Amino acid sequence: QLQLVESGGDLVQPGGSLRLSCAVSGVSMDYYNFGWFRQAPGKEREGVSCITRGHSTNVVDSVKGRFTISRDNTKNTVYLQMNDLRPEDSAVYYCAGISGYVCFMGADKYSDWGQGTQVTVST
Repeated sequence: QLQLVESGGDLVQPGGSLRLSCAVSGVSMDYYNFGWFRQAPGKEREGVSCITRGHSTNVVDSVKGRFTISRDNTKNTVYLQMNDLRPEDSAVYYCAGISGYVCFMGADKYSDWGQGTQVTVST
């Protein structure tokens, strides 16, 4: 069974950078697609970026040019590089996985989730 563990969240000043990691276990990454999502207090879970098993990516407009998703199957890890962070990026960030050939930006498409990592952007 797919297991996901996020790490890398922290308190960072506006304009700063963070790299989130999602450690994947229990399955072969080769057959899975992954997404990064975030949820701020009082808001719905939002798709941030996703990556297919073929390394095709999708990203929400609000982070385009600032966030980059990547995967390293040799390290069983999915990454989210976040640059030029803004206060509105503050949220719990989650990693999710789905088998097949495509990734989705909708949270309802995924059934396997990590526990989340907190990102806070503030002075």
